[in-house]
Amino acid sequence: MIDDLPCTLYLLVHDEAAEGPYDRSRAALLVRAAALIDLALRGRLEEQGGTVTVSGTEPTGDPVLDRVLRDAGGGHSWKRLVRRHRAQTLTDAEDRLIAAGLLTAKAPRTRLGTRRVNVTDRAVPAALRARVSAVLHGDGPVRDVPAADAALLALAAAGRVRSVVSRQDQNVFRARIDTCTGSLATLAPGLEKAVRALPTTMIAAQGGMGGS
Repeated sequence: MIDDLPCTLYLLVHDEAAEGPYDRSRAALLVRAAALIDLALRGRLEEQGGTVTVSGTEPTGDPVLDRVLRDAGGGHSWKRLVRRHRAQTLTDAEDRLIAAGLLTAKAPRTRLGTRRVNVTDRAVPAALRARVSAVLHGDGPVRDVPAADAALLALAAAGRVRSVVSRQDQNVFRARIDTCTGSLATLAPGLEKAVRALPTTMIAAQGGMGGS
């Protein structure tokens, strides 16, 4: 089972009826942010004076993360790195899941369309949604929640992934979502700010202002 954050996040946002992510533009930003968080959790990305720095030179062994890691070497901000090459990161995660047999791909319906993908086992995304839902509805302290799971909840809430965090959940569990998002500051203050800014970043990206 692939358990890196970008691939896990991809499965969370996959929509069976759409045969792909529920919203490819928004999903690209979420998957990209998930990759940055994963690298920070591994100690490969750090923050110095608001700028992202790379720690170490060896590859992670994960093709999705390794490409993002190469992108991060130019002295960018977290927010810039979330927007940068996000479509490529989404495709990389998709490719990895296809290669692992967790997704199947079909040709696009039109010449300019995107390929259609479906999960091979519906129980996998269902289990992931249940895992994140358990964090959302849990009554234990967030500090006891695995960092990856807290990050997944923060991203799902920021991305308005309604199959994971409903509108009602967004209001009822606002404080718990806020605490999970705030926990990212222990990795890097700028990373937390970039995740909190995702709703605005998504609006800008849909208007063509989100970077490449």
